[in-house]
Amino acid sequence: MPTEPEPDERPDLPPGLAPAWVAAPRPRRGPKPSHSLARIVTAAVELADADGLAAASLPNIAASLGLTTNALYRYVGSKDELLVLLADEGFGPPPPVSGPEWQGTTRAWAYAALDRYQARPWLLDVPFHGSAITPHRLRWTELLVGTLTAAGLSDVDALGCTRLVADFARATAGRLRALSDPDSADSPVRAGDVRSFLQPLLAAEGYPHLAALASRGEYPAASSVDFGLDRVLDGIAGLLATSRS
Repeated sequence: MPTEPEPDERPDLPPGLAPAWVAAPRPRRGPKPSHSLARIVTAAVELADADGLAAASLPNIAASLGLTTNALYRYVGSKDELLVLLADEGFGPPPPVSGPEWQGTTRAWAYAALDRYQARPWLLDVPFHGSAITPHRLRWTELLVGTLTAAGLSDVDALGCTRLVADFARATAGRLRALSDPDSADSPVRAGDVRSFLQPLLAAEGYPHLAALASRGEYPAASSVDFGLDRVLDGIAGLLATSRS
């Protein structure tokens, strides 16, 4: 039988990658586990849904399951590992998205991602480093890459465009969340006062374009989702036209 590799022979993978894809083996010593990693991640999602990301702490998760914090380490290796698994489960698989031609499907994909962030705003608080590597996030990626390659892009260009749309959705979700923050300059509660304060200063201190926007009530103001998304789609359309020629 193959032997388990020594720790220093295992590949140096990012936290959470292996357990996201491969069921953790049962510990060789000690009592049979009373919970599963999946149940622990579900409990973390429930806590985050109720009270935000900070609520999904290891002590809170342990308490919700009737465990000690130390006992959680039989299932999850670290807080960083838990965050990766929590984000993947929280984001979940993509809903069926479709639309007229690639533009409609890409727009529907972007709005579906935006909806997911708005339904679970704590996802914006999870640090996200590098490419998607977990099952649900990769399913979103696969869906849009498939759409764009079918439209005529190379797989490399399709992946780059998918990352662009994903980054747009996340950044837009962050801006929209700021609208509900009463301390934000873009919040309806403050925008008028901020504008009144800034407009004469912008005009006097050499910001003529921004001063003109402020005088028309257009700065500060929240960005339109469709304006930004239309520009992203225009860029993809230009890349497609170049690819076809």
